[in-house]
Amino acid sequence: MPNNQMPHNLEAEAALLGCLLIDESVQSEILEQLREEDFYQESHRLALAAMKRIFGARRVVDVVTLTDQMERDGTLARAGGLQTVTELAERTPSAANYRQYLAIVKRDSVNRALIRASREIIETCQKGLEERESIAFAEKQVYDISKSEDGTVLAGLGDGAVIHDVIKKFEDIQSDPNAFRGIETGFKHLDRITNGLQKSDLIVIAARPGMGKTSLAMNIVEHACLRKSKVAAVFSLEMPRVQIVQRLLCAHAEVSMEKALSGKLVQKEWKNLMLASDRLQKSKIFIDDSSRVTPAEILSKCRRLAASEGGLDLVMIDYIQLMGSEVKPSGSDFNRQQEIASITRDLKIMAKELDVPVIALSQLRRIQTKEPQLSDLRESGAIEQDADIVMFINRPDVTATADELAKGNVVKGAAELVIAKHRNGSLGRIQLRFLGETTRFVDVDDQDLPNEEPVFSKRPKKEELPGADEAFPPQSDDGIPF
Repeated sequence: MPNNQMPHNLEAEAALLGCLLIDESVQSEILEQLREEDFYQESHRLALAAMKRIFGARRVVDVVTLTDQMERDGTLARAGGLQTVTELAERTPSAANYRQYLAIVKRDSVNRALIRASREIIETCQKGLEERESIAFAEKQVYDISKSEDGTVLAGLGDGAVIHDVIKKFEDIQSDPNAFRGIETGFKHLDRITNGLQKSDLIVIAARPGMGKTSLAMNIVEHACLRKSKVAAVFSLEMPRVQIVQRLLCAHAEVSMEKALSGKLVQKEWKNLMLASDRLQKSKIFIDDSSRVTPAEILSKCRRLAASEGGLDLVMIDYIQLMGSEVKPSGSDFNRQQEIASITRDLKIMAKELDVPVIALSQLRRIQTKEPQLSDLRESGAIEQDADIVMFINRPDVTATADELAKGNVVKGAAELVIAKHRNGSLGRIQLRFLGETTRFVDVDDQDLPNEEPVFSKRPKKEELPGADEAFPPQSDDGIPF
């Protein structure tokens, strides 16, 4: 065919439609996989549309029913009339080769779609958009074609293959409990409940400002990458890259960040920092500090990272409420909740596609004087719906008064990780300690004791306290004074 003509094979298209007309047994398989745009010739597209309507009405698809349906639709004349439709069946001697005809039609359809997408990519690039936008658009065009050609179909259990795989998995776990262990977090009791962070899971860590969401997430990233040699992508929408690295460095070296920032480090601490910096440089932690990034952009960047590094093990996003969305306002009914719902749905789809655990941080509502609950997730119940695991950080000392701390009613640094939702496992409470100087959470030494209910204190309003400005100095999201 000429170079300027779209790929097509009219003989294969006609033969495939003929197979549908002469063999009822292949209709369900073929019609499930075909779309009108898979055909190049208009008459063939019209015939397929009529066949789908007939099949959807649970009637037999043959020459008589097809011509009748097309006549009622007003498309018979456009398709070439009764003779053209009849020839589809007469020119196909057997339906035995329908799979070959289908493969040819689908091949040409995909190639035409790629050519059209390429033209759109060229037009978009000629508009002079930013390189990030152009790359994201190009990747989305190709990805949409790939997803539309996903041949996944409903599969029964009769062959026993899937059941055998599940039984084999249980047998492997029985002989080795760590056989299907996910990404280890470094917190032994959290790993015991979750069996590690599992692939394709969306894990939401939620807390009020100042509770240590970022610190906990980065502690997990640090353990996975520096101790287990994993590859992680960190998307920090709130902090610049230098602050994230600053936290990582001090946490891994177990050096006080306050002392480092005030120039009070001793020789041993400098040595620890140098050793930690060497390990960080060799690690596979990749940090993006773009603001207002969308799930589509994150997916695009993660695909490229996985291709360049030979794989990707973990994604961390800080945090959901700062993300943008591909959803565009459409009338007065649009609101931020719809946008957050779109974001969390896309994050779950991204975790499934990349086949890695995705940790996404989330804010809680500010008016809270009780234990965090799923209903406290800020701006959307869709976060609870889409997440596989939801964990809350509770630190009574953050909301305690100076008097409560002085009396010992609340232990400074005591923290509790509450697993409020766990789609594939049990709920639980994990007692931790927060070391503010090094921005680290650590396991409690006496964790073998039964978990106790945490202490929750009602924090007085700021204006009710004498010297309130001194009692509550400005803090970052992890409770570290600016």
